[in-house]
Amino acid sequence: MSSPAGKNKAIVAYITFIGMFIAMSMNKDKNHPFASWHIKNMFGLLLILLVAVITQTNINLLVGDIIYWFAFAFWLFSFIMAIANKKVGIPFLSEKFQIWFRFLD
Repeated sequence: MSSPAGKNKAIVAYITFIGMFIAMSMNKDKNHPFASWHIKNMFGLLLILLVAVITQTNINLLVGDIIYWFAFAFWLFSFIMAIANKKVGIPFLSEKFQIWFRFLD
C-alpha cells in the first residue's frame, strides 16, 4: 500500500502544537489534501485542549481533566490514523473541523 502525498506533513502536524504550525507552513507551498485534513483535525484538537485547560482553571478541575483525557485519546487515535494512511478522526467533530477550518487550506 502506497503512502498518500503529504503523509509526512500529516504526521508532523500531530507532534505538539509547534508541529502543527510547521506542517501548515510546509503545506503552504504544495498543498496536499491528506495533510490539510490532518492539520485541520489537529487544530480542532488543540482547541479542545484549550477548552480543557480553561475549564480546569476556571470552572471545575475534574471536568477539565475529563475533557483533557478525551482530547488526549482523540489525539492518539488521530495520530495513529495518520500513520495508517487514513482520514479518520473524531466521530462527528472531524467532519465539522474540515468545514470550520477551511482557512487553513
